[in-house]
Amino acid sequence: MNFHGKDIKIFTCNSNRAVAKEIADCLGIPVGKSEVTCFSDGEIAVSLHESVRGSECFIVQSTCTPVNDNIMELLIMIDAMKRASAARITAVIPYFGYARQDRKAKARDPISAKLVADLITTAGADRVLTMDLHAAQIQGFFNIPVDHIVGAPILANHFKQMIGDNPDDYVVVSPDLGSVTRARNFATRLGCPIAIIDKRRPKANVCEVMSIIGDVKDKKVILVDDMIDTAGTLCNAAQAVVERGGATEVYAGATHAVLSGPAVERLQNSVIKEVILLDTIAVPEDRYLDKFTTLHVAPVFAEAIERIYNDKSVSSITV
Repeated sequence: MNFHGKDIKIFTCNSNRAVAKEIADCLGIPVGKSEVTCFSDGEIAVSLHESVRGSECFIVQSTCTPVNDNIMELLIMIDAMKRASAARITAVIPYFGYARQDRKAKARDPISAKLVADLITTAGADRVLTMDLHAAQIQGFFNIPVDHIVGAPILANHFKQMIGDNPDDYVVVSPDLGSVTRARNFATRLGCPIAIIDKRRPKANVCEVMSIIGDVKDKKVILVDDMIDTAGTLCNAAQAVVERGGATEVYAGATHAVLSGPAVERLQNSVIKEVILLDTIAVPEDRYLDKFTTLHVAPVFAEAIERIYNDKSVSSITV
């Protein structure tokens, strides 16, 4: 990579060390020397073992489980760099936690996504780079620039190889009404038709399929979503397109592998043949299934970082 005079440095906290290393490798630079540990009482301790004065610093950290610990690690490292006179600090957040708390769903609800955005800004970040926010309007919660990149092209390239010259044999299915735009754009990339699952959610993390809008009979279905949390939505949708719709095979693709609670067991026992995930969140080995396929986001983030560093457009990135 060709860089101008100012130093560029990639640092990482504890949630995304592998991705940070891959990003640094793509850029041809080492990962910055730092250490993130805990004191005996649980307080987080951050130590920077090299100078960042006048440097362009990028901190890679997904705010996934343990969410609050990972957020605090990010905030404290930002503060450390700010006090060490870093020229510009960019928080690289492949997965942004609290993104689903983006509005008041009922009386007296907090808007936690806005609170987290304020914390990151107050800590001293100059810019945020993230992927597939659950709600795109969260970009407006920040008072600093937000570069929002999408994971769909990475997933689409994988599915294009699988589909080959037979796009009419496949249908892209949105697992709920909220993902229709995402599924429509994905179907356009693949040249496939689209169908929609109509569901209701009687309570948090519980969903029931009501009907299927569109024809999936004798088709191979690709379910696409931004994240897989408890996998209830995805597995119910997969079962519905097979039992009610008459689909022959089901595949799933998602950017963020949250995989909380019973998710892994549900996916293991589901009719889904293969689950394509991006590595914005590291999946522990003891929770990794044979039907999982993981694609790497580091090349896209590396290109975005190079463009930010060189003051070029990020929106024009193509995968």
